[in-house]
Amino acid sequence: MKFTDGYWQLLPGVTELRPRQVDDVVATDDTLTVYASTAPITTRGDTLNRPLVTVTLHSPMDGVVGVTIEHFQGGLERGPRFELHRDAGDVKIATPDLTGQAVATLRSGQLEARVATAGDWSVEFVDVADGRVLTASTPRSVGVLTDADGRHFVREQLTMGVGEHVYGLGERFGALVKNGQTVDIWNADGGTASDQAYKNVPFYLSSAGYGVFVDQPERVSFEIGTEVVSRAQFSVEGQSLTYYVVAGPTPKDVLRRYTALTGRPARVPDWSYGLWLSTSFTTSYDEATVTHFVDGMAERDLPLSVFHFDCFWMRQFHWSDFIWDPATFPDPEGMLRRLKERGLRICVWINPYVAQRSVLFAEGKERGFLVKNPDGSVWQWNMWQAGMGLVDFTNPDAVAWYQDKLRGLLAQGVDCFKTDFGERIPTDVVWHDGSDPQRMHNYYTHLYNRSVFELLEAERGTGEAVLFARSATAGGQQYPVHWGGDCESTFVSMAESLRGGLSLALSGFGFWSHDIGGFEGVPDAAVFKRWLPFGLLSSHSRLHGSDSYRVPWAFDDEAVDVTRRFTRLKMSLMPYLAQAGRVAHEEGLPVMRPMVLEFPEDRGAATVDTQYMLGDALLVAPVFSAAGDVDVYVPEGTWTSWLTGERVTGPRWVRERHGFDSVPLYVRPGTVLPVGAHDDRPDRDHADGVTLHLVELPDGHRSTTRVPSGDGEAVFTVRRTGAEVRVRAVGAPGAWAVQPFGRDRVEVPAGVDEVVVAV
Repeated sequence: MKFTDGYWQLLPGVTELRPRQVDDVVATDDTLTVYASTAPITTRGDTLNRPLVTVTLHSPMDGVVGVTIEHFQGGLERGPRFELHRDAGDVKIATPDLTGQAVATLRSGQLEARVATAGDWSVEFVDVADGRVLTASTPRSVGVLTDADGRHFVREQLTMGVGEHVYGLGERFGALVKNGQTVDIWNADGGTASDQAYKNVPFYLSSAGYGVFVDQPERVSFEIGTEVVSRAQFSVEGQSLTYYVVAGPTPKDVLRRYTALTGRPARVPDWSYGLWLSTSFTTSYDEATVTHFVDGMAERDLPLSVFHFDCFWMRQFHWSDFIWDPATFPDPEGMLRRLKERGLRICVWINPYVAQRSVLFAEGKERGFLVKNPDGSVWQWNMWQAGMGLVDFTNPDAVAWYQDKLRGLLAQGVDCFKTDFGERIPTDVVWHDGSDPQRMHNYYTHLYNRSVFELLEAERGTGEAVLFARSATAGGQQYPVHWGGDCESTFVSMAESLRGGLSLALSGFGFWSHDIGGFEGVPDAAVFKRWLPFGLLSSHSRLHGSDSYRVPWAFDDEAVDVTRRFTRLKMSLMPYLAQAGRVAHEEGLPVMRPMVLEFPEDRGAATVDTQYMLGDALLVAPVFSAAGDVDVYVPEGTWTSWLTGERVTGPRWVRERHGFDSVPLYVRPGTVLPVGAHDDRPDRDHADGVTLHLVELPDGHRSTTRVPSGDGEAVFTVRRTGAEVRVRAVGAPGAWAVQPFGRDRVEVPAGVDEVVVAV
């Protein structure tokens, strides 16, 4: 939201109060509060009729400094608030009498906030390791504003340096670099082709070695170099604003700290990494259709892990009542049992909306479990489902009620849920716990997904819960997996989907998927076949569409071959992918990573949004054309094609042409890549029979490779000295092997924990 007309003037009708002079500083053990007048104070009389702006600095954990800007403090505090994981650590506070200068400081870990107590308003955020000012609030940054309609806002503007890039702000489908963009944090069901987003996250990551998290669940308006070209501006309606500056110095360090603060992704089950197949949305299907699809996959030797039933598993006009349509699925328990006997997991579509025809509507109304209008009646509308209401997840009894309905599906054999929707949440309603409707608009999806995820954990166990969720806000990464929503079946939409996933990855989310081939419309065979490698080299992979089936043989025989090739490739990489998933869970680093996350010092990688790193060692560049031409940015070093063995030395761009059965897939130099002994399913002991592929290990190389093994892990230490590589294993459950790239494979029998190979 903009407040100025150019640099000098405010927009018509807008008034502004700015902190100009620090009047007082008060320190406690863990806070530093600054009282700033909005005009210079030269005499006592100047304190009369003079507003104050109160700025409080605090720290929830090492390397994170919070700032709360307040005007009037008498308002009612209405939730919700983001749930933050606080661990204050060692906070050091100093006022001018201690610093001996006109500055007050709050230091948390390597990050220090320095408030100028004389002269113009200034708060600098400094990396004490090198003395570098990461960003700052300057004399014209903080504003308490009133617009022509009498609405109040609080604004902050933080400095951006020359060449500084800003990333994140949720799953956004435009340019990966957010400089020059206006972004409103307001969840919307807008598809992937607009500037709206399903997953809005008020957090941005800067290439200058820090991040900023705005701790406001309601609409936050960001102007990234658009109100003032050298500032990242954010504002909220009301009388206060809280934000956190998160220290790096690397982008990975920023994400580690940010996800420690807002929550890290749960560990997902291994079976979820396999291929998911859906009924699609508005297609016609029954048990015979489902059986035909599953048979077809088996007959064509296409590994399948999860079968998904979309909306019409329930009766039309009854969503959601969680009752199988008896006309198409007369024996759901028997059907699910038969599917599970074939080794499949089952997913069903749900949403938090209750149609008027649903048997749950009257029950929810009577028990007070649906969101209400101010007059006490149930809020309803006709969009999506006729007369639908909305489950009130601020009511603990409503949560238990909703979970109990889903528990019945789990008893039937369902394993997970596609938690669709949750974006179009009204603001003219009353919530059970008195929450602010403006804040609940974005936060609702968090309560919705948390309720379902916690049920799955309770019923299936930790590490066995997984969702397929569309909407989210800050903290939603704790309840994976998320997918990119409704995209068109075109190459352009394929690219915009990737941009959305990479943007979400830099917003703290660890796992992400998308509809292979696109959702809207029917992809031609070329689009479908190009999308397959991208989809199967994502953390999670699903065949799903709107009004057409997505079984590969619906396109052509080559599509079947491409599906088989890349599904089996992904399954063979499970030792590597499962560990990448553990890193997401333990450190908050995404499985799919923008190039800038792995190569922050490489200026060539800063804006690349058409390729990504899968984990830390595999470079994937999807092909966005039928002809197969693709430009790939290769960072420094000699990279090896996993599919062809060809080597490319960077840093440079290379142009390649690929058939439908190929994609640029490069192994990073200095990699020990664990590859599984099987390629038919994702849920095996990944260390049993694993082969360690040694790729471009330099002399003197030392590394540790961890491979998940049951509830534990096998740990392989690798050291190269001259022409020999020594590998030592701890915890390997059986035989394993080592293979220097381009050389013979060396088998290591069970019980042998060390081997030396020539390279």
